[in-house]
Amino acid sequence: MEALGTQPRYLYKIIASNAPIREPIPERLPVSELDQNSGFIHLSLAHQVANTLNHFFQDEPVVYILRIEYVQVMQDIRWESPDAKVCGPRPGEGLFPHLYNGLKLGKEEVESIAIWQNEDGWEKALNGAEPWLLY
Repeated sequence: MEALGTQPRYLYKIIASNAPIREPIPERLPVSELDQNSGFIHLSLAHQVANTLNHFFQDEPVVYILRIEYVQVMQDIRWESPDAKVCGPRPGEGLFPHLYNGLKLGKEEVESIAIWQNEDGWEKALNGAEPWLLY
């Protein structure tokens, strides 16, 4: 069950600059080493994106943010804590959506893409993303 008690409209996947996303989106995107090792796709809710960026992507010049409609993947989502081996506790963030669908993320799952630039931190990108970065 979702940590905030209401069903989200969107989930988000952050992709590093070394794996650029091209349009049209293919049937199946390459999977990160973290996702491959975990056996699921790590996703975030809108309010979790900032800390995920600052914790895992602080040195990335550019990231690709994939927006996924929750109803498209809800049958394959498990709400879980971030793995302590990957990341220690992150108070106030609640459970994270993890996609257990055979590591498939592609054109059928992704609703839209944003490309954000790291300009001495992610604050400017996050502030400009408010109309798109929705719970």
